[in-house]
Amino acid sequence: MQNNENIIKKVKDIIDELKPFLVSDGGSLEFIDYKDGVVYVKLGGACQDCAFLDITLKDGIEQMIMNEIPEVKEVKNIN
Repeated sequence: MQNNENIIKKVKDIIDELKPFLVSDGGSLEFIDYKDGVVYVKLGGACQDCAFLDITLKDGIEQMIMNEIPEVKEVKNIN
């Protein structure tokens, strides 16, 4: 089992890989926190009003993070 610092570093690395795809569509993605198996992110820019926000979050971002880091159980967007 990894400690929180290692998990946070891995999460940030994955977010850094995903950012260019969101930025190219006018969006942004920011790591906020990791606590009790939940990663908190903030989707901004064009992502805030996008009809596909939930799909991007759950089927894209969350799946990539959970596939790489088994300790992560969920990814939540905060406004």
